[in-house]
Amino acid sequence: MVQVSVSINGRAYRMACEDGQEDHLLSLARRFDELIDQLKENFGEIGDQRLTVMAGIMAMDQLAELDGRVKHLDQEVSALREARSAVQVKNEGDQEQLAHRIDKAAEQLERLSHLLLES
Repeated sequence: MVQVSVSINGRAYRMACEDGQEDHLLSLARRFDELIDQLKENFGEIGDQRLTVMAGIMAMDQLAELDGRVKHLDQEVSALREARSAVQVKNEGDQEQLAHRIDKAAEQLERLSHLLLES
C-alpha cells in the first residue's frame, strides 16, 4: 500500500491506496473537492461536516444516475445481441433456401443440356 496526501475542503488527508493508483485517488479527491466548492458557492459556509455529507450525497446521486444509464445500455446491448442472433438464424435459413434453389436450377439446366445434346 502507498500513502497519498489529498486535499479536501482545504484540509490534508493521508490515504492508502494500491501501488499505481495514486493518480486515480488524487483525481477522485479533486472531483470531491470540486463538489464541496460548488456547494460553498451555492450555500456559503454551512459547516465542514454538512458540506462533506452533502457532497457525498451528490456524488452518490451522480453514481445512481450513471448506474441507471449503464443498466439501460446493458439492456439495449442484450436486445441488440438477440436481434443479431435472430438475423443470423434467418440468414442461415435464407442461405440454405438459396443453395437449394441453385441446386434445383443447376439440375434443370443439366436436364436441358442433355435434352439439347440428344436432339
